[in-house]
Amino acid sequence: MSVGLSIVAIPIARKIGARFTNLIGIIIYGTGLVASGFAVHSVGGMFVACGVSYGLSIALIYTMTNSLPVQWFHKRLGAANGIVKLGGGIGATIMALITGVLVEKLGVAWTFRIMGLLSLATGVPAAFLIRERHPAGGSFVIDWSMFKDASFCYLLASGAIGVFAVYVPSFFLPYVGNSIGLSNSTVSGVVACFNASMAIGRLGSGYACDQFGAINMMLSTMALNAITFFAIWSFSSTLAVLIVFSILNGMANGAFFVTLPTAIARHVGPSRASAAISVTITAWAPGLLLGNPIAGFLIDATGADKGTSILLYRPAIYYAGGAALISTALVFVVRLRASSNITKRL
Repeated sequence: MSVGLSIVAIPIARKIGARFTNLIGIIIYGTGLVASGFAVHSVGGMFVACGVSYGLSIALIYTMTNSLPVQWFHKRLGAANGIVKLGGGIGATIMALITGVLVEKLGVAWTFRIMGLLSLATGVPAAFLIRERHPAGGSFVIDWSMFKDASFCYLLASGAIGVFAVYVPSFFLPYVGNSIGLSNSTVSGVVACFNASMAIGRLGSGYACDQFGAINMMLSTMALNAITFFAIWSFSSTLAVLIVFSILNGMANGAFFVTLPTAIARHVGPSRASAAISVTITAWAPGLLLGNPIAGFLIDATGADKGTSILLYRPAIYYAGGAALISTALVFVVRLRASSNITKRL
């Protein structure tokens, strides 16, 4: 829901503006967490209080984080997107640490309630600080004629297919680490390395988009993603190799969420960027819904989670790498359509 409803956020923002769209999202998010504290013993209750509220609220908030920088930045749009996405990464890291302590000290129910109240206390004032450079009605309009643009469609498809791969490493790295004999503490360090590299990728790719071109960086990002799957992760039978994969793939993983919206915005222009990015993010829904389950099915089929070799994980790794490779090919087509001069900044 968090990406599938992104396109719904556009008409809402058009009616009430980005400030109140974010405010509604924050209120739903915070109250949903508080309600989850009272539903921890009910699966159905958690689906509504936690699942539905999270999906709806993040659809509103995440759409605005991708749309607002376009209004304020042009030459430094990549850097702006990178800083915004870095902020989300920092928040997630801090929340993960706080959540671990709260669960240990107070239990799951009170952790939900406290995190909900903290989200409301910090998010509501932040929402009131949001400003729009252009009137809401003119900024959030979906121009369906952009689907006549083949390059836009290729970029949209690249993101929709590429997202099948990007969450596979963060979800399955712990299983791979344990399978090759690493301790839980060592595996936690590998995952932390992956997350830190994601943060570096988000910030660095944003600045790189401004220097070398967003489409060029999107192509490099997906190529690096594919290469790390096939050439490194599939041979990660030692800690050293697994760390190399975590660093390089983490950087590519983080860059994906910056380079794609920046490339879309650059391609369609400021007037259509907000809606184009929202449509593109909506297309991620199948990948987020099915990407990890497909990898999990392949791991179950080979019995990799019960084995002691990276070889058993290769079908799942090759599946993710294949998705990244197709995504790379689609961006490459966009690059060739724009210019055959590989040194040109695009």
